[in-house]
Amino acid sequence: MQPKLTPAGLVLFALFACRPAAAEWTGKAEAGVVFARGNTETTTANGKLDLSNDLDKWKHSAYLAALYAESEDSVTDELETSAERYEARWQSDYKFTPRAYWFGGLRYERDLFSGFDYQASATTGVGYRFIDTERTKFYGQAGVGYRQMQDALSGEKDDEVIWRGDLGYERVLTSNTKLTDKLIVEAGSTNTFVGNDLALEVKMSERFGLSLGYAVRYNSDPPPGLESADTLMTVNLTYSF
Repeated sequence: MQPKLTPAGLVLFALFACRPAAAEWTGKAEAGVVFARGNTETTTANGKLDLSNDLDKWKHSAYLAALYAESEDSVTDELETSAERYEARWQSDYKFTPRAYWFGGLRYERDLFSGFDYQASATTGVGYRFIDTERTKFYGQAGVGYRQMQDALSGEKDDEVIWRGDLGYERVLTSNTKLTDKLIVEAGSTNTFVGNDLALEVKMSERFGLSLGYAVRYNSDPPPGLESADTLMTVNLTYSF
């Protein structure tokens, strides 16, 4: 029996196949797991991988994330999945000047509890690094693109043109502490997606550290009976390379 390749698996395979030599990449991996046993039973796990490859005129970046949680049903006492989300992003930048650049990006998300089976988008536009120093970085991006979504309840697919916007901020607070915040907006006539990831990172050594994160995800028009916003707070172990 041949293995089945899911859409998420196809994205991961494409990212792996298109990567340059491993030595050219830098990045960070982080993961956190929580187990609670006793009167209540819950399990939560999340992981992220953030990679970048900065060349003379080009910069390539990849982002992978996964979240899984299960909790005990109060009636049946059985463990049931309460959260399951996978996300993959790819972006390539071409630098016009040291601060201005063109970008092309791909994003795929499968969130079983958002009301959408998946959201997949391809976008392009321009970006500018307003502040780019060793201690502070601040950039913005704006562009247009195309998105396809599938409603989890009806199974219907929606295709639409979207507007894409990003803001990113990074501030080195001390020699071993850094604050980061990344905002992404995909606005269309059917749904507007907003994701914001705020994190405080503390290095324990050259490679290892801890990250306290707070993430907000918002869909303006989820299927009936579902809330628009989800929040997630994490405490993860990080590894830089």
